[in-house]
Amino acid sequence: MVARMTRSIRLLPLAALLAVAAPALATNGMNMEGYGPVSTGMGGASQAIDHGTAAMAQNPATLGLMAPGARLDAAIGLLGPKVASTMPGFGTADSGGTSYTMPAFGYARRNGALTYGIGIFAQGGMGTEYEANTFMGGGSGQPTRSELGVGRVLLPVAYQVTPNLIVGATLDYMWAGLDMRMAASGQQLGGMVTGVSGNLAMAMPAMAGAPWARVDFSNSSDFTGAAKATGWAGKFGVVFKPDAAVTLGASYQLKSALKDMTTGAKGASMSAFGGFADSGKITVVDFQWPSMLAVGGAWQASPQLLLAADLKRIAWSGVMKNFRLRYDSAGMGGSVSFALPQNWDDQTVLNIGMAYKVNDQLTLRAGVNQADNPIPAMLVNPLFPATVESHYTLGLGYKISAAGEFNGSVTIAPSATVTNGMGVVVTHKQTNVQLMYTHRF
Repeated sequence: MVARMTRSIRLLPLAALLAVAAPALATNGMNMEGYGPVSTGMGGASQAIDHGTAAMAQNPATLGLMAPGARLDAAIGLLGPKVASTMPGFGTADSGGTSYTMPAFGYARRNGALTYGIGIFAQGGMGTEYEANTFMGGGSGQPTRSELGVGRVLLPVAYQVTPNLIVGATLDYMWAGLDMRMAASGQQLGGMVTGVSGNLAMAMPAMAGAPWARVDFSNSSDFTGAAKATGWAGKFGVVFKPDAAVTLGASYQLKSALKDMTTGAKGASMSAFGGFADSGKITVVDFQWPSMLAVGGAWQASPQLLLAADLKRIAWSGVMKNFRLRYDSAGMGGSVSFALPQNWDDQTVLNIGMAYKVNDQLTLRAGVNQADNPIPAMLVNPLFPATVESHYTLGLGYKISAAGEFNGSVTIAPSATVTNGMGVVVTHKQTNVQLMYTHRF
């Protein structure tokens, strides 16, 4: 059995160490399929509809479509992935990471032509967790896992320039946190080294021949990772109404300016078969969120029926070409740098949705979110398989009073199967739920 587990380590794709480089979500790459249950219930369409304070996470100009006064939105999202990885001859490893919670809050006030507010949104949160006795542990006797959370505090403003034209923008304060427990063969780990110094340089040859080697940085928090970073981003948007029934919208999200994610001085460890163990600091070098261009339109086909569609282009290739991290030893001294190829493609996403107003209280919604997979199949990794492409959504809204309203949505992403470059078959499906209460005043 030990021989088989040792061989399984060598057969694992190099991408098994890449989970830190494929963070967040397996929906539209790292993006959610939609933000807020109104948009998500309509397949994620958002560029030209009034869907509450979730607008600041998508097209901030649509905040100018809200009625005069103020609104407060409190929401929670539940991401429910189901991931399994199979290596022929070594069985199937089922991920225990099946539920991730993403809260959101938004406040906006419209005074005449000006709308402003504040929001806190979880950009995403997901991971995988494999038990120590699966092939993912590689004979190390320890579990493997990944979990990334990215969030934003957004300060939006929208201004109605003319009766037909609204412009908007946000300033986004961002944070990111990452946990990782990963195993690979010493040969694989050594093959990714781009630089080494100090006493670690003397230890690396022995590690390279080890049947397994590990890099671990993880904490027990559900909201922050062992490696953390903060930074800034922003977006611009516009809404144009050529007539009363048609609305057009577009937005551009800037590439983020996050600092490097880092652990504490002894917040990470490296270990290998044969007794090697060391503690130190991990730095994830220049992890960024991509720029995104989106355009969309909405048609009020009747007083009851609203149709909407968006087209998005997400520039993953500008941020996911390579993934780099550095380990600085606090025990032995010295450091080692790794470079992990990603080669993500830019991604096109189509969002189509409808909303039907049954009566003054009840609105029903449905939609489709279709995207191509930006990750080359050979690099899909079992710790984070961002493989789903199709999403089918349902939603509803119910007004309980003139001031209060509940909205909810459900997303079903059917199972997607990918075989990576080392023959590991990865299947992934998910069910996501979003719930929101709105109060107007």
